[in-house]
Amino acid sequence: MFTTWANRPPTLDLPSGGMQVGVVDVGSNTIRLLVAQVDGGVVRPVEKERVRLSLGQEIEHTGVVSDLSIATAAKAVGKLTALARRHGVQSLDVFLTAPGRQSENADELVAALQRASDHAVRVLSTDEEGRLAYAGAIATADVPLLGSVAVCDIGGASTEIAVGDPGSEPNWVHSVDLGSVRLTARVDRLSEATAAFEDLQAPRVDTAFAVGGSARAARRLVGPVLGEAELAKALKIVETTSERAIVRRYGIHRSRAGIVGAGVILLAEVQRKLEVPLHVCSGGIREGGVLASVRALQAA
Repeated sequence: MFTTWANRPPTLDLPSGGMQVGVVDVGSNTIRLLVAQVDGGVVRPVEKERVRLSLGQEIEHTGVVSDLSIATAAKAVGKLTALARRHGVQSLDVFLTAPGRQSENADELVAALQRASDHAVRVLSTDEEGRLAYAGAIATADVPLLGSVAVCDIGGASTEIAVGDPGSEPNWVHSVDLGSVRLTARVDRLSEATAAFEDLQAPRVDTAFAVGGSARAARRLVGPVLGEAELAKALKIVETTSERAIVRRYGIHRSRAGIVGAGVILLAEVQRKLEVPLHVCSGGIREGGVLASVRALQAA
C-alpha cells in the first residue's frame, strides 16, 4: 500500500505538480518497469510490468551473461521503455543493479540495452542502490518511522543495507556481495551467509524495513513482520515444502520458489545483525528512482 507523506519530515516532501515518470530496473532475477504519478507528496503506481530473467544465475555459474540472455534482456527493456513512453512519462530512468557490476561482459549488456531502448542506461553503484531503496521504503512505509531507520534490500546477487534518520539521506550504507540467487548456488548456504555478514557492524536502529522480492516472498510465508521466530518458521516451511507446493499454497512465483530459501537465510542474517524485526515494505529501489527523477525535474 502506498501512503501519503503527510507525516513525513519536510526534507522528504515534494510539492504538487502531477509529474509522471518511469523507471526500468534490470536486476539479477527480474527486469521491472514502474511508471508512477507523483503529486502532492503521493506516489501512485500507474503501470507495473516485469520480465523474469535470471541474469544473476548465469553470472554466478559462468561469470558472464550469454549472448542469448543479452538479446532477451534487450528485447525486454525495449518493450518496457516503449510502454513507459506510451504513458507520456516526463522522465525515464533505466538502470542495472548487480548484473552491471558483477558480469565480466557488462559493457556488452549495457550497450545492447541502450540500443534496444534508444536511451541511456546506467549501472548503479552499491551505494546508489542502497540509497534508492532507502528512499523508496521511507516514502511508502505503512508503519511509524521511529528513531533511526534501517532499510535492507535483498537482491539476487547482492544485499544492501542503509541506515539513517527518516528526514534525511542515509548516513551509513553497506553492501554484501551475496544475494538470493548467488547463495542458492552455494553448497553450504547457512555457513556462506554467516561468513558474508560476519564483519557487518551496523549502527543501532529503532525500526527496520526489508524490500525486494525475497522480502515479499517471506511475507507470503509468515506475514509482514519478520522477527527471529518468523524467519525461523519461514525457513522451516521452505525446507519441508516442495517448490510446487510453495507456488500453489503461498502464491509465490515458480521462478522465486527455488531461491526463496536463500532469501530467507539472508533476511535472518540481516535481522540478527540489526537486532530488530524487519517490516516488509512495498516500496523500494524503483520508488526511490521515481522520487530521484522527480527531484531532478524540479531542479531543472
